[in-house]
Amino acid sequence: MTTPDRDAAYERLRVALAELDSVVVAFSGGADSALLAWVANDVLGPDRSLAVTAVSASLPGAERAECAALAAEWGISWQAIETHELDDARYVVNEGDRCYWCKTALLDAVEPVATARGATVVLGVNLDDLGDHRPGQEAAAQRGARFPMVEAGFTKADVRALSRQLGLRTADKPAAACLASRIPYGTAVTIGVLREVEAAEAALRLLGFGELRVRHYRELARIEVPVGRLGEVVERRDEVVDAVRSAGYRYVTLDLEGLRSGNLNLALGGPSST
Repeated sequence: MTTPDRDAAYERLRVALAELDSVVVAFSGGADSALLAWVANDVLGPDRSLAVTAVSASLPGAERAECAALAAEWGISWQAIETHELDDARYVVNEGDRCYWCKTALLDAVEPVATARGATVVLGVNLDDLGDHRPGQEAAAQRGARFPMVEAGFTKADVRALSRQLGLRTADKPAAACLASRIPYGTAVTIGVLREVEAAEAALRLLGFGELRVRHYRELARIEVPVGRLGEVVERRDEVVDAVRSAGYRYVTLDLEGLRSGNLNLALGGPSST
């Protein structure tokens, strides 16, 4: 999208939010939801826009803290709200529709807040997301949630470009899907597994690997980093192994294909997403 086209899309986004009059933004702190929350606050103000972060074992503690920090920095009205997807056996069993039940739990928690404010729930979905395996989008749409950035015509690249234009520090933030996305379909999602994944990734970030995934295979961890950093992982093998084993894994492996967001969805025979 050219700059004039992006400016036009930005105006469409602002108009769409203004027409909604009052919104509750599902705010994970990633580039998409951060841009949406910032623009909603700019258009509607903190009295008519609220950013809500769903807090559960599938959200890393560092991400919750980052959401709070961004909201304070940008003057956004913000609230953390607990979700209970782990109480739903359909989520825990971790079949191909896990994200559907996760988003259902999110809407269960957020809808009462939105209703009390006379607001519409909005999500930071962009056009690129529509081709992925994302049953959560279906769940949200069924519940009346809106996707203003899709309506305005934003791709992921447009989200990042506009965020840079607006000076938002989330512009180049790496995608950070929920911790459950590290668990292969068919392996149950439990608090213990989520904490193990979170601990392993946190330990690797302390070593300087900011963009990564640790895929969970019981006693085995499969590390994904960008292809350009594979050599560094090998060079620092002892540190990496110690970091991952400190989280509870016995075996540590490196995926030579590099970081591929959502590659576990390949088991479903479709495109990746998380």
